[in-house]
Amino acid sequence: MEFAWSDSEAAYRAELHEVLATLPDDWWENYAPHGPSSPKLMEHARAFNARLAERDLIVRHWPKDYGGSDASAWQQIIISEEMWSIGEPRSSLYLGTNWAGPAIMKFGTETQKQRYLQAVAAGELLWCQGFSEPEAGTDLGNMQTRAEPDGGDYVINGSKIWTSYAARADIMFLLARVGGKGKGGVSCFIVPMDTPGIEIRPIPGVHSRHDFHEIFFTDARVPADALLGDEGHGWKIVQAIIHYERIGAGRYEKAARGLAHIVDVLKARGDFDDAVVRADCAIALAAVEAARLQTYLVIDGRAKDSDPGAETYLARYAMIQADHAVANLTSTYLPDLLVDGADGHLRAQFNSAITAGIAAGAAEVQLNMISGRYLGLPRGA
Repeated sequence: MEFAWSDSEAAYRAELHEVLATLPDDWWENYAPHGPSSPKLMEHARAFNARLAERDLIVRHWPKDYGGSDASAWQQIIISEEMWSIGEPRSSLYLGTNWAGPAIMKFGTETQKQRYLQAVAAGELLWCQGFSEPEAGTDLGNMQTRAEPDGGDYVINGSKIWTSYAARADIMFLLARVGGKGKGGVSCFIVPMDTPGIEIRPIPGVHSRHDFHEIFFTDARVPADALLGDEGHGWKIVQAIIHYERIGAGRYEKAARGLAHIVDVLKARGDFDDAVVRADCAIALAAVEAARLQTYLVIDGRAKDSDPGAETYLARYAMIQADHAVANLTSTYLPDLLVDGADGHLRAQFNSAITAGIAAGAAEVQLNMISGRYLGLPRGA
């Protein structure tokens, strides 16, 4: 693996920095701490994404036919690092660029590609993900939400839970059952959130009042061309995109910059002279860099068109560990900075870490995948 960035990759990062420099002066205090699904950040994201699109910065790693520049997968991780390091000012546009868009490229009709991919490249769509359910959680084979064929449409009934971004998203990438049982009935739909019959209820969380939602579908009618791929083949699509989703958010970079900020504060207070404090910071740094290198290993394979493997789950779990290590440093040595108005940067990283072991697949799910697919252990071992 070549660890140096190429000239074009460095230039891309520099262009992103120029747009990031336009963020409001109170970004860390009033936008980032409440997460990328907060109303204020999501409202700001639309103008910010338009500025990225003006310079063709959003999907450089996509094919030219769909608004990209045929750049390598390394440019995908560069924009992820830069955006997540500062609290993801794109909001849920990143869902579209990281995995919903690639799913549409691979499984969508030409009409769907023209309708959605150019809109993502233009920074026009904010997405949400309708996967988890009250009685199914991450066990998607047991989900109960159904999409019944009715003439030329599908009628959707059921519910989803823990859905981020839902209150202000434009589009949901939805899993619903069309006939069949278990994973064989899973189907994918692209559903506009203003579809009649969709009700959204917020779920206040300890880290944010805005991050989670329940979604209820009551005879929500969508046209047949909302179906992505074939009926009952949604599990195949999920399996194809899951490797994009797992490492789509460069959380380790946010943790790295949070850690650097922690060290600066500890030095200013005279606490960094303590050997135990320095050792704890070093352990956190090791976790961050392990997550970075494990992620780069996955991206390197993607850039070389290698089939994705279990390394994705290792990278995802390493990200969780890095996020938690840095958050634990803050709560141990700088708890006074986690109150409102004290330090927006540290509050943003801490709040994000609370969800790190849940979002994009629970930590336990990653460990199960590592056990079976990486270590080859039998179920229940």
